[in-house]
Amino acid sequence: MTIDSDPIPVTLRWAVRLLRGEAVAVGLIALWLIWADLTAETTVGLTSALLVTAFAVVGAVALWALGGALARCRAGARAPAIVLQLMLLPIGWYMIQGGLGWLGVPLMALGLGVSALLVTPATNRALGFS
Repeated sequence: MTIDSDPIPVTLRWAVRLLRGEAVAVGLIALWLIWADLTAETTVGLTSALLVTAFAVVGAVALWALGGALARCRAGARAPAIVLQLMLLPIGWYMIQGGLGWLGVPLMALGLGVSALLVTPATNRALGFS
């Protein structure tokens, strides 16, 4: 009889890694936005700039927290993580429409890929779904 020392399947581990990677990327964008807010020469759109910055900070924290919850096999974190991943589809679509297909297509693929990892049978079993 073999005892499985790592109950987290590879699909869930990769989903967690990708979520954490996204959190780091969004966190870096948030840092850049904070720097841009602090060094802006005008304050005409200050409220909008601060809201965009806050949205980026909250997004980074949410992605990191969801990755941590999924690493601990918390089933309730799967649906919000999938929702955040599916939000990459319209973002990627509008990037493609705006001439940034080189970035939009990989973002869409990332969203679909992480969503697929989160609904695989192995991930379902690890999270307690039958």
